[in-house]
Amino acid sequence: MSKKKKEQANTLGGQLCPMCRKKTLTLSEAKIEAPYFGNIFVFSMNCSNCKYRKADLEAEEKKEPCKYTFEVKDKKDLNVRVIKSAEASVKIPHIGKMEPGPASEGFITNIEGLIKKFKEQIEQLRDTEEDPSEKKKAKNLLKKIQKVLWGSEKLKIIIEDPTGNSAIISNKAVKSKLKGGA
Repeated sequence: MSKKKKEQANTLGGQLCPMCRKKTLTLSEAKIEAPYFGNIFVFSMNCSNCKYRKADLEAEEKKEPCKYTFEVKDKKDLNVRVIKSAEASVKIPHIGKMEPGPASEGFITNIEGLIKKFKEQIEQLRDTEEDPSEKKKAKNLLKKIQKVLWGSEKLKIIIEDPTGNSAIISNKAVKSKLKGGA
């Protein structure tokens, strides 16, 4: 890449943490340029004491509510860039979904990173589940996810965002209008 990514960051330390009530919270705001998407503001809060963290993204330009559908067909698709706001829901049919809510975070990753987030949640379920049939279901989902990560199985990913602050950056991604909210 000959053109360098523009980045401007502001940080403010010593703030009051909403969880542990100590002045150990660092607030951060950065402006980055995402190809094919435009400028994005990345906001985060991190507490060095209790490890509380929260992050979100917001597009500089007002965007329309949107839905992105992407089919992972091979290993190259794992490198496709994903922008997810805290307001977005992510669905992987027959695997699971991430819903927006108080614990939801915005992030920038790639398809592989997104799939690994689902994998971690399923691993946790597998390790804590007491029902043998649910444990087996989790193990089977993990096998399917591993095959996708190896590039030997297909997978569909759907991101719905009522704020329009999310995207799958690929010409293979299908963007459509979000009907009736998320």
